[in-house]
Amino acid sequence: MKKFLALMLALVMLFALCACGGEGDKPSESPSQSGTPSESVKPSESEKPSESEKPSEPAAPAGDYKVAMITDSGDITDQSFNQTTYEACKQYCDGAGIDFKYYKPAGDSDADRENAIDLAIADGYNIIVVPGYLFGTALQSVVPAYPDVKFVALDVSAFDLGALGENVPENLYSAVYQEELAGYMAGYAAVKLGYTKLGFLGGMPVPAVQRYGYGFVQGADAAAKELGNAADVSLNYIYGGQFFGDADITARMDTWYSNGTEVVFACGGGIYGSAAEAAAKANGKVIGVDVDQAGIIDGYGAGMTVTSAMKGLAPTVKTVLTEIIENDNWSAYGGQVATLGLVSGDDPEANYVQIPMGTTQWADGKFTQDDYKALVKAMFDGSVTVSSDTSAMPATEIAVDDQGNLKG
Repeated sequence: MKKFLALMLALVMLFALCACGGEGDKPSESPSQSGTPSESVKPSESEKPSESEKPSEPAAPAGDYKVAMITDSGDITDQSFNQTTYEACKQYCDGAGIDFKYYKPAGDSDADRENAIDLAIADGYNIIVVPGYLFGTALQSVVPAYPDVKFVALDVSAFDLGALGENVPENLYSAVYQEELAGYMAGYAAVKLGYTKLGFLGGMPVPAVQRYGYGFVQGADAAAKELGNAADVSLNYIYGGQFFGDADITARMDTWYSNGTEVVFACGGGIYGSAAEAAAKANGKVIGVDVDQAGIIDGYGAGMTVTSAMKGLAPTVKTVLTEIIENDNWSAYGGQVATLGLVSGDDPEANYVQIPMGTTQWADGKFTQDDYKALVKAMFDGSVTVSSDTSAMPATEIAVDDQGNLKG
């Protein structure tokens, strides 16, 4: 009997010990709420899969998607690519009842961006949206490693993707834009609105920036010819050699504005800051780029933004997510780098390149919304054509002073 009781006591103690798990047995914290930021924390080398060992996520049936957006070197308040992409993703996902979260990489490097993508996928997100050419290198690594995750890249060209751009995997869709068309609209509007002393300040002379600039030159020239004042219109043209403003670039802009330049198209990330600083001192104007930048440029001085040459990041996000999630139509998108431009001659706001209807400084008798709609219709039907050639400055009747690359 004593032996039996001793045995029973030992068994009770054994079960009690088994029931007391340590901290390592606790379940992980639940994911943060939809749309909340997640700072990327780099996993240890033992936790992070190697390039050949990254697990493939199971394919998600329609209605079982989770969307993550990764910021590039900025954040979701940059009033540019990150903010526009974040807001478009969140608006769609909130409306569709889809789980959404954004991730901010721990630093500004290819490895940090790749790590943020790894983390999002480890958290169960199977549609990854990334904005901007900075993701080109990271995508070359993660896209082949996660064949069942769908990657939506905005403004990442085949060139940015390296070898991946030569044979785009089926789980990647990248949208690039006809910047020359948006640049043309901005240059045309500026001259029609009465500006005759223009400037173009580009970031680095990469193809997208060049297309914006050469389109701007073509649009200004076309408007001047229509008005019959080509001899009176001039345009300074320069690349800053970087995608941010600094004292040297601001000094060049000071010189331009003090010598009579009225409006500068600032095209290259944060380089707009140098143009806006100089314009504020001289009662000058600025043209924004990529998104409607009136909100940020006008912070330097009320009414400084003439217009913005815009890419349709938000429409791209809405269209592609709708096709993936609601229409199960990824096959129409995956495996390509698509060039987006005009899709409507009647509704300018439906196009993937445009100037903003709400904040452009329209003027009766000069350039109105109706005039802009007529321009878009002519561009759409082909009666107005714009060259995308970046091999040389376009031939013009207006005077163009090409000042090269400030940092080159």
